[in-house]
Amino acid sequence: MSTHPVPSRRTVAKGALLGAAAVLFGTSAARAAEGPAALRLPAPTGPHPVGLRTFALTDTSRVDPWEPGVRQVMISVLYPARTVRGFRRAPQLTPAEAREFAGLAPLVRPGLPAAGVDWGAVLTQGHVDAPPLPGRRPVLLYTPGGGDSRTLGTTLAEDLASHGRIVVLVDHPGDASQVELPGGMRWTVLTGPPDPATFRTMIDTRVADLRFVLDRLGGLPLAPVMDLRRIGVYGHSAGGTAAVHALARDGRIVAGVNLEGHLDLDPDLVAGLDRPLLMFRTDGFEESARIERSWAGVRARRVLLPHANHWIFSDYAYLVPQLQAAGLVTAGARAALVGPGDPAAATAVVRRGVRSFFDRRLPAAPAGTSAADSPRRVSQ
Repeated sequence: MSTHPVPSRRTVAKGALLGAAAVLFGTSAARAAEGPAALRLPAPTGPHPVGLRTFALTDTSRVDPWEPGVRQVMISVLYPARTVRGFRRAPQLTPAEAREFAGLAPLVRPGLPAAGVDWGAVLTQGHVDAPPLPGRRPVLLYTPGGGDSRTLGTTLAEDLASHGRIVVLVDHPGDASQVELPGGMRWTVLTGPPDPATFRTMIDTRVADLRFVLDRLGGLPLAPVMDLRRIGVYGHSAGGTAAVHALARDGRIVAGVNLEGHLDLDPDLVAGLDRPLLMFRTDGFEESARIERSWAGVRARRVLLPHANHWIFSDYAYLVPQLQAAGLVTAGARAALVGPGDPAAATAVVRRGVRSFFDRRLPAAPAGTSAADSPRRVSQ
């Protein structure tokens, strides 16, 4: 919690969000009278079980843009595990994060219930501290949608890890709904869609976070299984914007995937991008016209998901239909979040598309070949 003697911007914003939630969504408790909904995330499709480790990183060279102090980020590293026997599965949210998200959920994502969900009971397929599979593997950075925590990109990351990649989920405190740092909880400063100045700060901060994480990967305990000459980046929404900007600005990153992020913040920067880029969008996103305009002239392969909406690229693709089945989300809210179509079909397209793209651009070293012999860059 905040140690400031007067309420900070994040404390005031959180209070306003929770107060509004109590007024607007109090009826969710009645719908949830039968007990909290039990939610499940799907298993990855690859041959390897998945390990997970979490790290807190402090960048003493930067001042946090959202509150006083130096910049801190949390990351989760998912990787192919040698064995997961005896290692527990990680929850999607820590107990403290789950308590905070239970109140923030309907304000961060309108249509989600304010009661009736045990968010702390949602388990990932990542096994905490499981030993990594030997070998040096390509590394992918993930940056989530605006207002989302890193763990809402768990299922796609686990799928990529199960197929032999190292995936680093990056949280952006102050932007994300909630992040538990070693020094306490951070809440989002966002109380609605960001204005242009706030969005600029978000993207610049996210790109700086990604580059800082890249700087620090070589010092982590998992560094021996990371091939830091083969790095990719992907992100959703604001994270998609940040991913493309990081790809354009940092020569260490070979290829990127943009999951429905705007590219009109720095059009000259992205227009000159000469590295492999894959971009997905949905037909239901209310800002699809802006997305299309901002993508014009950008060299990239494009994929359209029909009967889908913006949050289909996150774990909401799996969670929201379960909430609808439990009577906690309306059909209209489901359509506004993930679309009216078959989420399993849509997410299968995303999984296969992202995986095959990185397979081509960041191929794993073939048997008998050292990481030093692996190609660093493949033309688009």
